[in-house]
Amino acid sequence: MITIKKATLNDLENLNLLFDAYRVFYKKESDLEASKEFLRKRIQNNESEIFVAQFSENNSEKLVGFVQLFPIFSSTRLKRFWLLNDLFVDINFRGRGISILLIEEAKKLAVQTESAGLMLETDKNNIEGNQLYPKTGFELDTEHNFYYWSE
Repeated sequence: MITIKKATLNDLENLNLLFDAYRVFYKKESDLEASKEFLRKRIQNNESEIFVAQFSENNSEKLVGFVQLFPIFSSTRLKRFWLLNDLFVDINFRGRGISILLIEEAKKLAVQTESAGLMLETDKNNIEGNQLYPKTGFELDTEHNFYYWSE
């Protein structure tokens, strides 16, 4: 059985294993210590909302996915937006609708906080994501350019 819940510091150890796998998926070097500290700060400082998917079977529980959202603000809408920054499901649990459950939880957060909505970015080559997001109600913005600056 899969349940979705808000992550707490009690989930940090198991969440960190997923988060590190997520980073490795995006071609970053594994760094369990740094990723754990990153997550700890986000949770302690209430700088993000993290929801986890928990698989329960035979009296054992395992975290198998997560979504992390960061608040940003729209001056023109005078409201908060939620940036769906990270979404990941353990490779052994994909194809079970867990990503959809996590996205639905993110949508609930957006409604509960009376935000302007959710936004996300994904690579044009992310076949799974580019099929998943429209399936869950996201629309591709083809009218705006996305720029970034990095040092």
